[in-house]
Amino acid sequence: MFSPYYARARRRAATGHAEALNHCALNVALYGRGAKRWSMTERGRHQVHADAASLQIGPSALQWNGDTLTIEIDEISAPWPARLRGVVKLHAAQRVDHPVLLSARGAHRWFPIAPSARVEVDLSAPALRWSGAGYLDSNRGDAPLEQAFTRWDWARAHLSNGRSAVFYDVDRVGVEPLAVGLEFQRDGSVNPIEPPRRAALPSSRWGVARTARSEGGAPMRVAQTLTDAPFYARSLVDTRWLGEPVTAMHESLSLQRFDSAWVQALLPFRMPRITR
Repeated sequence: MFSPYYARARRRAATGHAEALNHCALNVALYGRGAKRWSMTERGRHQVHADAASLQIGPSALQWNGDTLTIEIDEISAPWPARLRGVVKLHAAQRVDHPVLLSARGAHRWFPIAPSARVEVDLSAPALRWSGAGYLDSNRGDAPLEQAFTRWDWARAHLSNGRSAVFYDVDRVGVEPLAVGLEFQRDGSVNPIEPPRRAALPSSRWGVARTARSEGGAPMRVAQTLTDAPFYARSLVDTRWLGEPVTAMHESLSLQRFDSAWVQALLPFRMPRITR
């Protein structure tokens, strides 16, 4: 959904639409000393194969088998070329059926599929193994994001007793903002929760604004910025939710920045496209 090539194809098309399957990529981001990698290579329609349980994008593939999603990664990082190869398995003991309408007319939907999952990472390049708590969701839309939203902040954290929570703040074009708060129980049930106060965090180095939620006046801080891009920031944020101190995975997205000409010109450096 952040493809500059897809955006260009839509602008050139008389109908304003382009074939989405001609613009697919598997995004892999690794953080940590000695193991930093970023890959998001876009591939054309002839390199994409999909059915109800699997998706293949070039040499990489995703496959559902029961409650396990297996991701086979075979990519080259950018902008500095380095091999990224291995297998990630996400075990979703409980799947959630709780779609959330993000836009006023339902053109954009968010699906928290497995808010409390277990993940196993086994990479050969770089040599890395890890297992722990994970998360899986999906966004679907029938129109470009920048036509419906100006920005959003999203954050999720694992809580005690196998629970997790998500807060989603969406600033929408032409209509009132949307604030979503959800608590996910260990058995897969979902409880709507009133979002606590929203406060500003320091902007990223690229100047992307960040806000987050914290209850009871508890202080918040950016523990680490993982991805700092011209229109997007992914961070770890220390805050307090549902009576517990948490370190939340947090993202801030500026669609106004994404839609600007200078950002579109920069994106191919981090997102190459292979057409052959």
